[in-house]
Amino acid sequence: MEPLLPRWPERSPGPRPLDDRLCLQGILFVLYNDIRWHHLPPELGFGSGQTCWRRLGRWQEAGVFDQLHRLLLAELHAAGELEWSRACVDASHIRAKKGGAGTGPSPVDRGKRGSKHHLICDGNGTPLKVITTGGNVNDVTQTLALVDGIPPVAGRPGRPRKRPDALLGDKGYDSNPNRRELRKRRILPVISRKGQADIHGPGKLRYVVEQTFALLHHFKRLATRWERRLELHDALVSLRPVP
Repeated sequence: MEPLLPRWPERSPGPRPLDDRLCLQGILFVLYNDIRWHHLPPELGFGSGQTCWRRLGRWQEAGVFDQLHRLLLAELHAAGELEWSRACVDASHIRAKKGGAGTGPSPVDRGKRGSKHHLICDGNGTPLKVITTGGNVNDVTQTLALVDGIPPVAGRPGRPRKRPDALLGDKGYDSNPNRRELRKRRILPVISRKGQADIHGPGKLRYVVEQTFALLHHFKRLATRWERRLELHDALVSLRPVP
C-alpha cells in the first residue's frame, strides 16, 4: 500500500505528519472494533482519531483504495485465484445512524434510515465491486452498475479481464431488459424468475456471495454505518477482507 500513498511536501509548515503506517493501524482499529473516532485510545500510539479520520479522507481523495483493489485483484488473477466462469450479485441492508448521502428509509427496519451494500463477487467469493445506496433502492437497479463497475484486472498476458462468463442472481434481479444488456456484454444471465422455483437450488452456486457479506460485515464499522460522508464509508468498505 505504501507506494500508492500521496507524498507529503518536503518542506511544509507545522509539525511532521504522523507516520502513515500508524494512521493505517488506527483506521483498522476503528474499523474492526466499531468505536467512535475520538474514542481511539491514545496509549496505542496511533495518533488521535481525528488525525486518522483526516488521513482516511486524504487517501480516498487520492484514489489510493481503488488502486489498491486493482493491485490485489491483479495478484489474484496472476495466481489463478479468480474464478471468472461465474459472478454472483446480492445486497444487504445496514443501519445508518447519522444519515447522510446514500441513505434512505429501510424496508426491513421499520422505515429507519439505512443504507444497502450491493456486491458482485467472483465464483470464489472475491469482491469485485461494492456500491452503497439508500436502503430503499431496489437490487435490480444496480445490476448493470455492478457489472460495469468491475475494474480491468491485469496480471496475465493479453488484455485485462473485466467480464465474467455468467452472472448469478436471485429473484430480486429478475429483469428482462437487464438480461438483454448482459447478453450484449457477452455475459450469460442465470437469474431466477419471480413465481418460479429457484433455478440455483439451495445455495449450491450462490453461497459464496453470502460468505463474502459475512466477511465484509465482520468488520463492525461496516455492519452499522456511522459516517455521514459516503466517500469515507466507501473508503472503509475498500479495506474489506478478501476471502
